[in-house]
Amino acid sequence: MSLPVRERSPRPGGGRHRRPVPTSLPPDAPVLVLAAPGSATGVAADIAAVVRVDNPQIEVRLTTVDELAPALPEGRDAIVVPLLTWDDPAVLGQIGRAVADSGSGAVVTGALGPHPLLAEALHIKLAERGLARADRVRLLNVHSPVDAVILGTTGGEQAVHAAQATAVLLASRLTLPVVAASLDSEPGVAVAADRLRAAGAQRLALSPCVIGHEAPADLGRRAAEAIGAGHAEPIGAHSMIAELVARAYGSQLAT
Repeated sequence: MSLPVRERSPRPGGGRHRRPVPTSLPPDAPVLVLAAPGSATGVAADIAAVVRVDNPQIEVRLTTVDELAPALPEGRDAIVVPLLTWDDPAVLGQIGRAVADSGSGAVVTGALGPHPLLAEALHIKLAERGLARADRVRLLNVHSPVDAVILGTTGGEQAVHAAQATAVLLASRLTLPVVAASLDSEPGVAVAADRLRAAGAQRLALSPCVIGHEAPADLGRRAAEAIGAGHAEPIGAHSMIAELVARAYGSQLAT
């Protein structure tokens, strides 16, 4: 199994860039339980591996949402972090019921987005495919590879609405129009593409705002091909996803 490339943007010390979790925790510190919709293999397993490497002081368990209850520790606190880019009420409701039924008292965090780190990961995935400049600084004499970006979501209109904040964050990074659209419902990506082209954006890119276990692997590619656009890969086991997991855990730990 190959783990993701771990490059990240240089970050200054201190401030909001301090470590999300203390380097030393007591032996009875809460267990971090990653809850993945769908499969706990592949991308989800890679994310868990990166979180463990970055945070060896944390006990990390990985489970599917369907099998969450048996994964919760007995006699210890737990913090459940859903591997979601948005607060999907169906998935969060299932997690909440599983925790309640277990009687464990585990705490459940929100989704990993919207967050500037999520937008940064999406930017990097676009840059890897030559669909965005790799740096944040836009030089006036350097043309963008595309005119606009469609942020593809899964989960219907609720997901599209939830992704608006991430679209704004990504647009700020790219200095390009970014609109959210559904990959799995109508009106979908094709409608968004028609609107952008009617506004003068001819070169489009599709950025799937999914980690990778939420939808078929080729969903984004097929949607991009249908509208004649370039496409980035799903976010995958990016180091910034692992950092967002640690931040979610650390925030609950601090309270």
